[in-house]
Amino acid sequence: MTLKSFEQPTVAPAIALSLSKIAVFESHDESSPYFAGWKAYDKNPYDESSNPSGVIEMGLTENKVSIDLFEKYLEKNSLDATSSRRFSCFRDIALFQDYHGLLSFREAMASFMGQLRGGRAKFDPERIVITAGATAANELLTFILADPGDALLIPTPYYSGFNRDLRWRTGVNILPIHCDSSNGFEITLAALDSAYSNAESRGLRVRGILITNPSNPLGATIKRAVLEHVLDFVARKNIHLVSDEIYSGSAFADHEFVSIAEVLEARGYQDSERCHIVYSLSKDLGLSGFRVGTIYSYNDDVVTTARRMSSFTLISSQTQQLLATMLSDEEFMVGYIETNRERLRRRYRMIVTELGRAGIECFKGNAGLFCWVNLSPLLKEETVEEEVALWECILREVRINISPGVMFHCTEPGWFRVCFANLSEQTLQVALARIHDFVDRRRANQ
Repeated sequence: MTLKSFEQPTVAPAIALSLSKIAVFESHDESSPYFAGWKAYDKNPYDESSNPSGVIEMGLTENKVSIDLFEKYLEKNSLDATSSRRFSCFRDIALFQDYHGLLSFREAMASFMGQLRGGRAKFDPERIVITAGATAANELLTFILADPGDALLIPTPYYSGFNRDLRWRTGVNILPIHCDSSNGFEITLAALDSAYSNAESRGLRVRGILITNPSNPLGATIKRAVLEHVLDFVARKNIHLVSDEIYSGSAFADHEFVSIAEVLEARGYQDSERCHIVYSLSKDLGLSGFRVGTIYSYNDDVVTTARRMSSFTLISSQTQQLLATMLSDEEFMVGYIETNRERLRRRYRMIVTELGRAGIECFKGNAGLFCWVNLSPLLKEETVEEEVALWECILREVRINISPGVMFHCTEPGWFRVCFANLSEQTLQVALARIHDFVDRRRANQ
């Protein structure tokens, strides 16, 4: 028997296949300076030995300053799933887990979150919902709190990724609460009222306010009095408050950071049902690759709904178990947080001091992995176009990637976010020397 040969049928010209509106929604912002700078670094990365003239990445909010402490801890304690110490419970972590996640992990996370706040706030493991990072946590809360077309208010300057994280799949609008340098970018009642009125005038229903505390990109904590004002405002308007506190352990001293949890506890949990906290291990612990985030809500319905929806963003049981063991080691974690804070403080002082010698002013910060730097004296004109042109010049000539303020919806041209925790001190010194030289040449030509 011979096989028949079949001729390929004549195919009509292909008609372009369309994708869903969500898929092609332009909120991912891949054309922004963030991605452009990242691509420039990937094409020509700095290396002290092999490529000393390459691009230095100072636009990425990654914490590498204390990763060595985790490496030593894991080597000493052999916490991988194949070690004899952990292998006895392999079956428990290999099989299906419910949406609650491992109780041991939620207990460890609740205890750690309280520890970061100096014991001034307590957290219930039953109110913790685990997610695959803070990005998933923020989007999940947006899905729960708002319908497509509704609005969330966010104080400026704010993390540029919120445009993608909160809008892309939810269809929710983001409206700015405009803050400026005249009072240290502090949130005022006038700014809150103005943003809310702006939403109403556009026919948008405001469902909540999202704050980042400590702030990205300011690198500063929010004062207790301001938190009180914001909480009073959301209660008066009957809306929600999301407090993104992923840098809470990166305040240079624990007493400098005030969580919304502390304010609620002092108030006897009045209005707590409208408050939700987002946390992650990506920034304070530098474990961004582990994709571990949490939602902590004081609202029973939000906890229940978030847990149901978290099936799309679960964390592996092996990751939970490893981290539960590590977070429960109080002696190690206390030492880690203290060392990490001191190393971040040292980096911050280095960059502020060196830029000061070049005549560059930095916003007075006390937290985070970055500085908010004022380069407006180097602008030919105080416009967004000139700010972007300066950023392009620094990327092209100085070969340093930093982030222009327009990315963070800052209304004052000339502010830039400069990250200092994702590179070695030696590389940081090289970067600062390059910036100093550039500033000198720029001023000489003005």
